[in-house]
Amino acid sequence: MAPTPNLITAVVHDPEPSSSPQTQHLSTLAIHGDDHLNRSTDVAPALHVSTTFRYASNPSDLVPAKDLKDPLPIDAHVYSRYTAPTSTRFETILTPLLGAPCLTYSSGLAAVHALYVYLNPKGVSIGGGYHGCHGVLGLHQKLTGAKKLPLDCPEEELQKGDIVHLETPVNPTGEAFEIKKYAEKAHRRGAWLFVDATFGPPGLQDPFLWGADVVMHAGTKYLGGHSDMLCGVLATKHEGWIERLRDDRTYLGSVVGSLEGWLGVRSLRTLEVRVQRQSESCKKLVHWLEGMRQDVEGLVGKVVEKVHHASLQINDMGWLKKQMPNGFGPVFAITLKSESVAKSLPSTLELFHHATSLGGVESLIEWRAMSDETVDTRLVRVSTGLEHWEDLRDDLLRGFKALEEKGRDSV
Repeated sequence: MAPTPNLITAVVHDPEPSSSPQTQHLSTLAIHGDDHLNRSTDVAPALHVSTTFRYASNPSDLVPAKDLKDPLPIDAHVYSRYTAPTSTRFETILTPLLGAPCLTYSSGLAAVHALYVYLNPKGVSIGGGYHGCHGVLGLHQKLTGAKKLPLDCPEEELQKGDIVHLETPVNPTGEAFEIKKYAEKAHRRGAWLFVDATFGPPGLQDPFLWGADVVMHAGTKYLGGHSDMLCGVLATKHEGWIERLRDDRTYLGSVVGSLEGWLGVRSLRTLEVRVQRQSESCKKLVHWLEGMRQDVEGLVGKVVEKVHHASLQINDMGWLKKQMPNGFGPVFAITLKSESVAKSLPSTLELFHHATSLGGVESLIEWRAMSDETVDTRLVRVSTGLEHWEDLRDDLLRGFKALEEKGRDSV
């Protein structure tokens, strides 16, 4: 039986860190994983905005840059493009939640770019997914001439040092791919498996259990959770990678800001309860919609062609329940039977904001053609928030009724 990702083995730090590992749950680590950084009586950590920090006052304690060695002291800050107290605290909490050392970046795409710069692959195997990642890959191709390969390319086309870029669950549909299968394929060829796990945040999915070499999260989404911060995260267990990625980040300049780091710390405290509630509500909505869709003469069935979500991948449940044992993600998509209906549905709803992005406490719906030129123009993407799922269901039902009435009036 596969281990569940909300039970994490980590070194729990006291003001005098202990070397003995203890097992604590994700919700506990999210609240206490940074306790050893507390230097004052504040329960809620302060926001540090300084960009520069005083060196030691004792000359004998000064260590020149050429002699610095990793790991650096947790409070040895010099300049905020290297490290800063607030972003360091954010990374300290994230590390046990993600199950590996990590770095934060100014956005998810900045994190993807940083990984491509570091690994400098000659080929990248990638599927559909988020169009922004394809944009980053396009920049890398322009600079290096790297070859773009399909996600399911023949194994022989992968070379040593290439990247298999796997997004699961995938944007915009919320459907999932088997991480283990792609890890084994990549590793047989000496390639690396890079998993964008934005749609499957900690508590739902741990890609490292299934062979991922690097995991990325667009922290703007579920790690932030309140639609008010930009952030990206890279995590890896490979020795020395984080240190070298940190060196690269210094010159890429794509550090997360102090305000964003502080907002991230605030958000991680409630990550598990938010994500699992959103995921459960999403599953209920999806299965209600799918049931309604199957009545082709009914209110929903007349306009909905397909509902997309990992929980509907019935034939994949053998591996999918192991990979995502605590829920299948809070995002799903609906393909309507016409572009006009897809374009009109968001404006009929009251509880779903018509906006891009996802992962916030509020539910969002997007006619996806507004931000992605590559998708079917009949598709809408839904990000399930923390509202009660029955209220969201009723809002969707009202929306479909409004569409029906509009259709009758136009005849």
